Amino acid sequence: MSASGVVSFTQQGWEQVLAKVKRAVVYLDSACAESLHWGCGSTRLLEAVGGPDCHLREFEPDAVGGGAKQPKAVFVLSCLLKGRTVEILRDIICRSHFQYCVVVTAVSHAVHLTANHVPAAAAAEMEGQQPVFEQLEEKLCEWMGNMNYTAEVFHVPLLLAPVAPHFALTPAFASLFPLLPQDVHLLNSARLDKRKLGSLGDVDATALTTELLLQIRCLVSGLSSLCEHLGVREECFAVGSLSRVIAADLANYAPAKNRKKTAAGRASVVFVDRTLDLTGAVGHHGDNLVEKIISALPQLPGHTNDVMVNMIELTALQTEEENCNVVAPGCLAQSNDTTAKALWEALLNTKHKEAVMEVRRHLVEAASRENLPIKMSMGRVTPGQLMSYIQLFKNNLKALMNHCGLLQLGLATAQTLKHPQTAKWDNFLAFERLLLQSIGESAMSVVLNQLLPMIKPVTQRTNEDYSPEELLILLIYIYSVTGELTVDKDLGEAEEKVKKALAQVFCEESELSPLLQKITDWDSSINLTFHKSKISVDKLFTSLRDIAGARSLMKQFKSVYVPGNHTHQASYKPLLKQVVEEIFHPERPDSIDIEHMSSGLTDLLKTGFSMFMKVSRPHPSDYAVLILFVVGGVTVSEVKMVKDLVASLKPGTQVIVLSTRLLKPLNIPELLFATDRLHPDLGF
Repeated sequence: MSASGVVSFTQQGWEQVLAKVKRAVVYLDSACAESLHWGCGSTRLLEAVGGPDCHLREFEPDAVGGGAKQPKAVFVLSCLLKGRTVEILRDIICRSHFQYCVVVTAVSHAVHLTANHVPAAAAAEMEGQQPVFEQLEEKLCEWMGNMNYTAEVFHVPLLLAPVAPHFALTPAFASLFPLLPQDVHLLNSARLDKRKLGSLGDVDATALTTELLLQIRCLVSGLSSLCEHLGVREECFAVGSLSRVIAADLANYAPAKNRKKTAAGRASVVFVDRTLDLTGAVGHHGDNLVEKIISALPQLPGHTNDVMVNMIELTALQTEEENCNVVAPGCLAQSNDTTAKALWEALLNTKHKEAVMEVRRHLVEAASRENLPIKMSMGRVTPGQLMSYIQLFKNNLKALMNHCGLLQLGLATAQTLKHPQTAKWDNFLAFERLLLQSIGESAMSVVLNQLLPMIKPVTQRTNEDYSPEELLILLIYIYSVTGELTVDKDLGEAEEKVKKALAQVFCEESELSPLLQKITDWDSSINLTFHKSKISVDKLFTSLRDIAGARSLMKQFKSVYVPGNHTHQASYKPLLKQVVEEIFHPERPDSIDIEHMSSGLTDLLKTGFSMFMKVSRPHPSDYAVLILFVVGGVTVSEVKMVKDLVASLKPGTQVIVLSTRLLKPLNIPELLFATDRLHPDLGF
């Protein structure tokens, strides 16, 4: 099996789309655009469309329709073809002059049957038929105004945005996040005549909302297609409550039954809930340049995993802020530039210091190849030094064209190194190390009291002080690394002081950020009273208590905190590291917390017989391929750690890390306080 299976899977999918787009107006939704962006780049799509005009459009209600000289349209969508999505399709087509419409969906026909409440037995009898797609084809002709016009609807599994050969993300599922204990109460409120759930441990597929179940089924459909492409039959394992539901659904996914029988290879697919360890997601331990880049630079519009690189330094424009929007931004994804791609993969796999030296080396070599007047300098890499190399390319169009991808990564590095957020990164790291020592030596109330003087209103804050959002990141770090709390009077009093200080800070903000608006449910601090702010902060602390208790159902993975002793300081041990070490433990013990999800009667019989005789159940280290899927996001440092750890513990094992999104610290409070976790927007 190819080492770049996730890349070839994505590119193969896009080749099917590109075969249909010649001289068409192409509409993409943001998740498919992100898959294209990382998988093969928008230039491939533009080349396939052909013609002098750019005919790429965002799929949205206000999208411009096709003109009289534009008879063909291709819609590339990541979601179910149902409800609001179909209404937008109808409206665009009705205001256009199309005679040929192609609709590509990343969701399989089998999932469309589920979404339309077709019973499993009836769906099984329809194998090879696609009534939902056929009905939509008729509708497309109707909307085009002539039943003799051409309409095609088909499925292509455009699930992944491959960041590297061993690492990919699922943009359509960026909002998918594991449940918290407070969600159990919400689920119980909908179970009027059913047995109430006692804890997250009781949550199974029957307990979830219809929308969340459908979202999981859409993900499972894509993962099944990936396994088909890799030529493997998957054994599914789970760590955490939502992971258990996803793993069970993949293990028992009916349309994959025949594929599994004929698969030549085997793979372990291990799902892990992000909420079991938020310390690594909000912490600053990762000595990685890419993590700092995605934390410092603004997000690329419409994307969840890439950033905007300011390219104005390569133009003749002045660098004033108002000119920044005049020039299209650069980005990190360089799928069509071999040299830039090699540098990008080096940045993912090296420490910060080596990474900036690698950027300098690539710039020097590129300048030398173009015979640009470069002045060599050794020693520490500075942003000014990188900019001096980059500006050599400024007035040389040929050199700019030849090294455009490399220059984008060089600018991203220089802009990050001189960004105030990067200087603050070290402050965070120092405080987190101090917290780790304090947690071992003091009660939680003492740790919170240490944080109290740092909570300052906007009028008293300097650039070195923490903003309200950054304070939330520190609180999440504290509660996640501490784990289960002993609730006493001192803790209650310390929490109350922090709550009041935070509530006051929220009220005094000159402008509420999008995150604070979400938390307070208020769009302006002008009308935000202390009482309303305090109610919001109380809810926030309910979530923090949930985070602290997230590992309470675990037997082995109860802690990510390693106390200090005479020879070592207290430290943080990532849950993912513990999981990988357990998988490749030389004695291969049956792990209690890494649950194997059985796939049907045969597996259940094996499990039953194993109580009386020696029947070996599947173990996640049994196979040459390990797919580790982190539900809720993953950091660059964690991906590198997993890759390096697997290589050292069991050389020869191919590891693929998948996740819903690439994380920076600020993403976690955004995901935690999202209101649609149980009711995701599926586009209908």
